[in-house]
Amino acid sequence: MKVIASSVRKGNVIELDGRLYVVLTAQNIHPGKGTPVTQVDMRRIGDGVKVSERWRTTEQVERAHVEEQEFDFLYEDGEGFHFMNPSSYEQVVVSEDVVGDAKVHLRDGLRVWLLMFQEQAISIELPQKVTVTVEETEPVVKGQTASSSYKPATCTGGIRVMVPPHIDVGTRIIINTEDNAYVERSKE
Repeated sequence: MKVIASSVRKGNVIELDGRLYVVLTAQNIHPGKGTPVTQVDMRRIGDGVKVSERWRTTEQVERAHVEEQEFDFLYEDGEGFHFMNPSSYEQVVVSEDVVGDAKVHLRDGLRVWLLMFQEQAISIELPQKVTVTVEETEPVVKGQTASSSYKPATCTGGIRVMVPPHIDVGTRIIINTEDNAYVERSKE
């Protein structure tokens, strides 16, 4: 299906010269003078080679038809990352280059969306927010809670997050998976 370049987003699958690419980043650039362009960084699905492309925002790009399916994360081993379809109980193994940076967020039973092309997982989409436990941070300083300063914390899976001063070790917090930003303290 042909789409204009400016509508390409992260996670989309593009067909270029007979090969499939998954979009890692897509940015529309509007210079003061000249034609607006879309800068896209992609990874070739067959061999994992990263490619950068730049198109005029009105150019037509071939978007491959992919299925988005829900899966639950099970475990990781030497073969890769194992996921299970919650409705059919079918299991699928996904390689580390497809999972990429998302692996720090994967927890037992986490519901994710896998983009499938010809029965093969080509991209993973995490939920927007996940709950993690603070494993290491500076101690709470009395009287500092009113200031708007943040302190560094290390959470489950080694995720580094800037948290408010009142957050202590063992606290469960909700973070944004896109930029690992603190959202709020977990109510669980």
